[in-house]
Amino acid sequence: MADIVQHGWEKYLYALQKYPLRTKAITAGVLAGSSDMMAQKLGGAKSLQFKRSFFMALYGLLYAGPFGHFFHKLMDNIFAGRRDGKTLLKKVLTEQLTSGPWNNFLFMCYIGLVLERRPWSAVKARLSTDYPSVQLNAWRFWPIVSLLNYRYVPPQLRVLFQNLAAVCCNYLKWRILARDGRGTFLILSSKKPTPLLKKAV
Repeated sequence: MADIVQHGWEKYLYALQKYPLRTKAITAGVLAGSSDMMAQKLGGAKSLQFKRSFFMALYGLLYAGPFGHFFHKLMDNIFAGRRDGKTLLKKVLTEQLTSGPWNNFLFMCYIGLVLERRPWSAVKARLSTDYPSVQLNAWRFWPIVSLLNYRYVPPQLRVLFQNLAAVCCNYLKWRILARDGRGTFLILSSKKPTPLLKKAV
């Protein structure tokens, strides 16, 4: 069993070296889709919404994986050759003030517009109400991930590390868009959550 795992890991590293963008995109898609199914089961779903998981996988494949690939290449270029503690903190701060807020904003838009098929006016209202709390909650978790990522993880594996961290917090993220007893989605924030209008796809 250990030999199979090691062989698979070696093949993955080879694919990551030869086809980095493609490999990171596929990895992000697989992890996003599978972690969504896991989150549904942990959330008490009686039957899986495969369509929802497909669109989450699509989000990982077409956006999250490629974005992570190019973002980390950009960060490596900006901070090339610098490995001191001050540079490490600058990397974490830069990520948490740029890609972090942007990705949360885009994710909420994707959920509202694509998965739930809301009009932009409803999504915009939801953003104005709940985005600040979503982002503040993200800042309680992702700076630690970024710090570990830039300090200990090789550059070619940083997107994978972030994907795995996203799997770990996916259940919490889906509590932000969790279903209440009527089968509608809620945004959990510091305020009392209010249900969306209809069940998601």
